[in-house]
Amino acid sequence: MAQNDTSITRRQFGALTTLAALSATSTSHAAPEGPKITKLGTIDVDLVETTPVVFNGKVYRYEYVREKYKPNTTGDSYSRFVDHETGEATPAFAQGYHLGSAAVDGDLAIVTAVDIWDGEKVDIFVSRDLKTWESWNALNLPGYGMFNTSLCRDPEGYVLMFEVGKPKEVAGNRFTARFARSKDLKTWTLTAPECVYAKNRYTAPHCLRYVDGYYYDFYLESMKGGYAQSVVRSKDLIEWEQTPIHPFLMWGDEDKRIANPKLTEEQRKHIAASENRNNSDFDYCEFEGKLIINYSWGNQRGLEFLAEARYDGTEKKFLAALFP
Repeated sequence: MAQNDTSITRRQFGALTTLAALSATSTSHAAPEGPKITKLGTIDVDLVETTPVVFNGKVYRYEYVREKYKPNTTGDSYSRFVDHETGEATPAFAQGYHLGSAAVDGDLAIVTAVDIWDGEKVDIFVSRDLKTWESWNALNLPGYGMFNTSLCRDPEGYVLMFEVGKPKEVAGNRFTARFARSKDLKTWTLTAPECVYAKNRYTAPHCLRYVDGYYYDFYLESMKGGYAQSVVRSKDLIEWEQTPIHPFLMWGDEDKRIANPKLTEEQRKHIAASENRNNSDFDYCEFEGKLIINYSWGNQRGLEFLAEARYDGTEKKFLAALFP
């Protein structure tokens, strides 16, 4: 996002942001600029949940392919990885699973997904070649309604963030981050009930990272006019600090740029004419000192597009810019 776009964002939404609260009490310091994210534009239509990863030295984009995705003729949802350079897709797997996300741990590709939207189960799929997959159940929580997931490693093992819509006493307002831990990817334990973000408002989680002692939850914030990306960090999954660059990514005309030359004329017209009030489902990987970013734009009411962006710097530099 260009600097002038970021300043417009703050003027438009300043009344809703932490930054505005700070400026209301002190005008002696300039507002932090935050990381400069360059939006490249739209790369596909009707794809939302994706995760860029580096696997065996190559960049791939994990994709959760929904039933309504027009090229999907299988009649069911599935997952796949797409070679970022060539566009070649791996064989489909995890048929019938939803809202997946991916992580890489050494030579192991890991995908977590729910069996149904608003369901009680999260399963794990692992592979060392992106062709053959082993799977098992990670969470089975009667009475829960789960959606998006994201996995990372910390010094103690693996941490899974999962989005909950129910029960009320766990979720509060729907779409809240909850957490579980495992040392081996197979046996999972829920963290303490206070390990959530955040029950008091809409804070739909999507991407979890652990860097230098902090957990980072990249989530979707509901605000006047639409939905935009923000991030919080925590050392214990209980107490959270919000970035002063809030939101750090929001909708704009750059989302509708054409970044995929293979998009048809019909798709291009659809992109140009569609309502845009959302930047969601932010995820990224670091490759050769830069971040490759994917996110979704649209209207949160059925119009959904997949876009790509760049950050010219490392993950640590990016996070430091979000928390100056």
